[in-house]
Amino acid sequence: MKRVHDYHEFLIECLKDPEEAAGYLNVAMEDGDRKMFLIALKNVAEAHGGLVELSRLTKLNRANLYKIFSEKGNPEMQTLVQILDKFGLRLAITQKEQKSSAKKTTRDIKRKAA
Repeated sequence: MKRVHDYHEFLIECLKDPEEAAGYLNVAMEDGDRKMFLIALKNVAEAHGGLVELSRLTKLNRANLYKIFSEKGNPEMQTLVQILDKFGLRLAITQKEQKSSAKKTTRDIKRKAA
């Protein structure tokens, strides 16, 4: 069991770096599993002082934070943005990579026709 504990300590230490935390949360979000994303977000919170500290920083009720990070947690967008802000992070939307270069967008077709 020591290995798991050592890994968790290592993970938490790494997540203190905003760039590492951002990458970690992006991977968790790409998985599409809300529960896994909330676990990842909770790990980032732990790296930044835990839920008590997060409650103090965000002015969100500590009991509500525990509910948000529970298995049935479902934070509102505004709450998620507020939490991420305290970690020095933000949400961003990016375009998916196209799997096939053979697929042409309407814009590509119009551009070639012009």
